Amino acid sequence: MRTALVIGTGLIGTSAALALTQRGVTVHLVDHDPEQARTAAALGAGTDEAPEGPIDLAIVAAPPAHVAAVLADAMRRGVARGYLDVASVKGGPRRELEGLGLDLSAYIGTHPMSGREKSGPLAATADLFEGRPWVLTPTRDTDTEVLNLALELVSHCRAVPVVMDADAHDRAVALVSHMPHLVSSMVAARLENAEEAAVRLCGQGIRDVTRIAASDPRMWIDILSANPGPVADLLSDVALDLDETVRALRSLQSSDEAKRREGTSGIQDVLRRGNAGQVRVPGKHGSAPRAYEVVAVLIDDQPGQLARIFADAGRAGVNIEDVRIEHATGQQAGLVQLMVEPQAAPVLTAALRERGWAIRQ
Repeated sequence: MRTALVIGTGLIGTSAALALTQRGVTVHLVDHDPEQARTAAALGAGTDEAPEGPIDLAIVAAPPAHVAAVLADAMRRGVARGYLDVASVKGGPRRELEGLGLDLSAYIGTHPMSGREKSGPLAATADLFEGRPWVLTPTRDTDTEVLNLALELVSHCRAVPVVMDADAHDRAVALVSHMPHLVSSMVAARLENAEEAAVRLCGQGIRDVTRIAASDPRMWIDILSANPGPVADLLSDVALDLDETVRALRSLQSSDEAKRREGTSGIQDVLRRGNAGQVRVPGKHGSAPRAYEVVAVLIDDQPGQLARIFADAGRAGVNIEDVRIEHATGQQAGLVQLMVEPQAAPVLTAALRERGWAIRQ
């Protein structure tokens, strides 16, 4: 691939353009808002000048509701040898294109499984997709050349290609992305009118649960409007679980010992099933989940503290697998939780103590 056209210079489009530009591909940028395309170009994602002739690959990074129309326009104008989109739903756009009577041999639907809570070109990074799954949904009609162009894009973005059927993809993302986002939003909505004294007690748990609720509502309306059925089916199942959990909690309030036992059993069941589901979430780099030991370090909220901890861990020969930070309410201090291999935990603990760090047991 020598040339590419990115249509839509938001977070995903600009990030892909940045990655391609860094790999030596000439990238042309276009957006319904010319100022956004100019911003992406100023960031080094390519040029907002129109290409002189057909390019190798057109990448449509428009909202799901507009993907088919944008693709159809580009295909009718013959702007590229191959076409793909990066929308978060795949079945609907393809059916729309089929309904328009277009030859889809030059098209492949794709979806990079990566993003951020922020949107727009200023939030874009060239490494946004690194190590993340990138779903490809070819059909028997897809030209081999177009599939190869898509695989080349995925390689340039350092993502991991995953081939799926379009409708199976839509059911999968409803489960692992769309439904969780709505649940996170519903939990966060409980905080909107909560008493300030209660909100000040928020810890890492509520931050973890509500983090994705910070995303742009307009973007999510587009996404959910394109995949409403599978998401509604999943939320119906969640609603049944909620009803059962409410009944179990009410039973725990009863003075009747048998009802309390029944309530305990119901709560244990939902917690057990939660444990069973959580362990299936892939771990680092998409590998099987692993159990890590936590080394908790108390720090002052001052510049350079995290850098010092990581440097001291490196001197001890310990690799930090993951890290979480919990800030103390009303204090300039926090707790850094360092996740390491079990055999490395005592080594890291001893090394950090030796260098003056306060370790929390």
